[in-house]
Amino acid sequence: MNDNSPNIAIDIGNSSIKVGLFREGLLEEDWVFQNVEDITHLVNEIQPSRIIACSVAGHEHSLKEKLPDSEIFILEASTPIPFENHYKTKNTLGVDRIAALAGAECINNSKNNLVIDIGSCITYDFLDKKNLYHGGSISPGIDLRFKSMNNYTKKLPLIFNYDSHELIGESTEQAMVSGVVNGVLAEIDGIISRYQSKWPDLEVIMCGRAANSFESKLKATIFASPKLVLIGLNRILEYNEKS
Repeated sequence: MNDNSPNIAIDIGNSSIKVGLFREGLLEEDWVFQNVEDITHLVNEIQPSRIIACSVAGHEHSLKEKLPDSEIFILEASTPIPFENHYKTKNTLGVDRIAALAGAECINNSKNNLVIDIGSCITYDFLDKKNLYHGGSISPGIDLRFKSMNNYTKKLPLIFNYDSHELIGESTEQAMVSGVVNGVLAEIDGIISRYQSKWPDLEVIMCGRAANSFESKLKATIFASPKLVLIGLNRILEYNEKS
C-alpha cells in the first residue's frame, strides 16, 4: 500500500449502504450496496489506506468482522469533529447527522447552514457561520408516513410509487400521495422560511436519497448534495488524522 492509496467512507443506513472512494480529499467514485458482505469485495480490491464508517443500523461491528485485516475508524458521538457541538444530549446525536454537518463544514465553511437530510426521517440541523452546531428538528420521512397510514388504518393501502403528486388526488392512493408529498414540501418550505427570517444569508444544503427530486419543487434555493454524509465522513477521518 502506498501513500496514494485512497480513503473509503462507508455510510450504513436503514435501507442501504453507501460507499465513497476519496483521493486527496475529493470523491472519485461511489456505490450503493444492500448488505455488508458486498463491501468486502470492494475493499479487498481497492486496498484503501484508511476506512471510516458510520451506522444508524448497528452493523458497524459486522463490518469489522468481515474485514479483520483492515483498520476501520468507526464514527461515534464522542469522536472529535471539525465543528463545535452545542447539542445538549451529545450522546444521542445520530452519527449520520454528525457526518452531514461535517460535510456542510467542508463544502460551505464560514456560512450559516441549514442541513436537510431526507431519509427514513427528515432531519434539519443548523450550523452557524462560526462553526457552532445548535441543534435542529426531526420529523417522519416519506416512507414512514405512508407506512404509518397503512399500519394504523384498516383500509388505506401501502404506497410505494409517489413520483406523481398532483394537489388534488382523484383516488384514495392519489390522495395519500398528495397528502404526504405535498405535506413534506410544505413542511420543508415552511421550516426554511422560518430559518431565513432569522438568518437571511442562510445556505440550505439538502442530502439523502430524495434530495435531487425535491430540489426543483421547493420555493427556496437549495444546494442538493446527495453524497454529503460520505463527504463529511472523509472530512472527519482527515480531521482526526491531523489532530
